[in-house]
Amino acid sequence: MEKKNIGIWIRVSTDMQVKDESPEHHERRARLYAEAKGWTVVTVYRLEAMSGKSVMDYRETKRMLQDIRNGVISGLIFSKLARLARNTKELLDFSEIFRGYNADLVSLAESIDTSTPAGRLFYTMIAAMAQWEREEISERVAASVPIRAKMGKPLGGPPSFGFVWEGKELKISEQEAPVRKLLYEIFLQTRRKGTTATELNKRGYRTRNGSLFTDATVRRLLRDPAAKGLRRANYMQSKSPGKRREMKSKEEWIDVPCPAIVTAEIWDECNAILDRQEKKKSPAGPKTNFLLAGFVQCECGKKMYVFTTSPVYKCKTCKRKIHANDLDEIFHEQLKTFLLADIDAETLAGKAQTELSEKETLLKSITSEYNKLKRKMEELVNLRIGGEITKADFSLLYKPIEEQVRQLENQLPELEAEVDFLKIQALSADTVQQDAKDLYNRWFDLSFEEKRSIIEAITSKIIIHQDTIDISLSYTPTTHPQQINISKNAGKRQQLNDQLIGK
Repeated sequence: MEKKNIGIWIRVSTDMQVKDESPEHHERRARLYAEAKGWTVVTVYRLEAMSGKSVMDYRETKRMLQDIRNGVISGLIFSKLARLARNTKELLDFSEIFRGYNADLVSLAESIDTSTPAGRLFYTMIAAMAQWEREEISERVAASVPIRAKMGKPLGGPPSFGFVWEGKELKISEQEAPVRKLLYEIFLQTRRKGTTATELNKRGYRTRNGSLFTDATVRRLLRDPAAKGLRRANYMQSKSPGKRREMKSKEEWIDVPCPAIVTAEIWDECNAILDRQEKKKSPAGPKTNFLLAGFVQCECGKKMYVFTTSPVYKCKTCKRKIHANDLDEIFHEQLKTFLLADIDAETLAGKAQTELSEKETLLKSITSEYNKLKRKMEELVNLRIGGEITKADFSLLYKPIEEQVRQLENQLPELEAEVDFLKIQALSADTVQQDAKDLYNRWFDLSFEEKRSIIEAITSKIIIHQDTIDISLSYTPTTHPQQINISKNAGKRQQLNDQLIGK
């Protein structure tokens, strides 16, 4: 009987397999087989919790191959082919290497001995089948992804910031959702991604992994439709291992309803701002000398601009035009209607109460985070006093927490003041109505910059028709644009009808 020094190969891919498949059982079985063959087991190669997709770069694999080359072993016993490797190319590479050194591969489950021609042929066929099985599984998993997505089930990976998976259901996170909502509110005010990130960081907020917010993070969260109640799934893919993930075609995307953090109107407005900024490749629009510049468009769909020193908005395509001063006057006359249309004290009180509730939730979240960080600081101090951590480690861990606590300490009084203000404001909706009237009455006392700021905050678009003007605001009690008959709102200066095509 041929005397051979043999190695035993034991690989399991996960901790669960370590327990369920009993590596000890496989090792004993291999030793008994070697004993029956009169072979001597000189070493065992153990790869615990290792994937079989590619094993060539593992440390134990390199040790085993080096032992083959050095003559330490002249054969390898393993429980089955899938335990050696699941990649056809690597299985065949192992076969060629072992054959080159006159060494044997022995698979107990498949009863394969590569020292014989029949064994080598069978080995090649079985290896191909193992790879085929793996590809079949991969294809079945890929095919199940769209189905699972349509059913609203998780597809792996963490949920979007502001949400949490509870079982297989996506829920709003009490800790993160208020911060996600605040991100939209700050962006609507500043219209700057970087400024929004800076403001969130300054107030002591952090991303889920504790990192600072960046303009890239802000943009990603603003663009994510989950915030408005539409979770997007099955839209990314990785064509091969190690390759960068890419977008799938839009036809493959699946949108699944989920709880909303902000209204669809707020999400749409933020993304409209992003669209305009990215189209112009600049973070903010250019300064203008006309109050409504950038919002005026012709009924044909083209923007209307002031092209000369004459303050007249013109459409290059239709040649339609309207005097800037007259349009400013019409806009002012409509302010009162826009601000108070179809809304009463009860509705205003309800909105105020909703905003108050949201701010109180945010305050509760921040207070909870603040207290948690303070406890962490105390724990670190106690560990340092007890000598359980070094001075360097203490400084490394303590300083970031201390900075965040300081930021939250600055934010808490501001937020508490907001809550106090909203509580008082909620007591009387009449105050809100009076403020709206004051804005209309004080319009001419405001500076150009103040007026422009208000217009940018509330205006969506102004469409000039033949005989009418449609003014749509971003935030109005009514959902439909106000339509104004031009001939009735021309003011005392002149008839606008003379400035329109065909008049």
